[in-house]
Amino acid sequence: MKAKHLFFILLLYVLASCGGGRKLSGPFEVWERTVITMSDSVMYVNVVSDMEDSLGLRAVSKDLTDEELQSDLYAMLSRKMLCTVQSPQQGGVGLAAPQVGILRRIVALQRFDKEGEPFEVYPNLYILEHLGDTVRGPEGCLSIPGKRGVVPRSEGVVVRWTDWQTLQPVTDTVHGFTAIIFQHETDHLDGVLYTDRAESVVDNPEWMEERAPYAAEGAYDKPLWLRGPGY
Repeated sequence: MKAKHLFFILLLYVLASCGGGRKLSGPFEVWERTVITMSDSVMYVNVVSDMEDSLGLRAVSKDLTDEELQSDLYAMLSRKMLCTVQSPQQGGVGLAAPQVGILRRIVALQRFDKEGEPFEVYPNLYILEHLGDTVRGPEGCLSIPGKRGVVPRSEGVVVRWTDWQTLQPVTDTVHGFTAIIFQHETDHLDGVLYTDRAESVVDNPEWMEERAPYAAEGAYDKPLWLRGPGY
């Protein structure tokens, strides 16, 4: 085990011990606060090929409290998730908090149905209703690099999230490609991957070729402070 990693584990142990085995005061849990603050602006994205990552990707996320939504930590996490999904090495259209190690119902995605096709963040996101016909289309995932599948989805959805400023619920009806993204990312919040729903999954060598220059620079390497003892 690296000395730096050992020191970090001991530090977390001391912090937890000082709290009597409970959460320390303030929003988010100790480990969540650590991930949010220690991550670079482009966060490490968990992948299914890593056993520890895979466990997190299969977990069910929980809502944020009002205190957490209006905290600096939530603002920081939102900014970093937006930077990550839009980064050249990721180049995605959506990212869920579990993919960056935070088991909360937060999604950052691109609204292709809005003028300017902006990226937006949706906390406490749920799908209330599926609308229209079932459509089948290709999907990939930043957490499953090198693969692509054909997935059946609803053509439209009714979604609900919490406005982080007013703390009031907001609903929207979304159709088309953006509705597909909402469904894909909301699945992540429930520990479901697109491969669970796919009718077929194939290799996507072109995508891996695009990522190769970034991989050579170590852009996808797991940070030392995130690596387990047996890594």
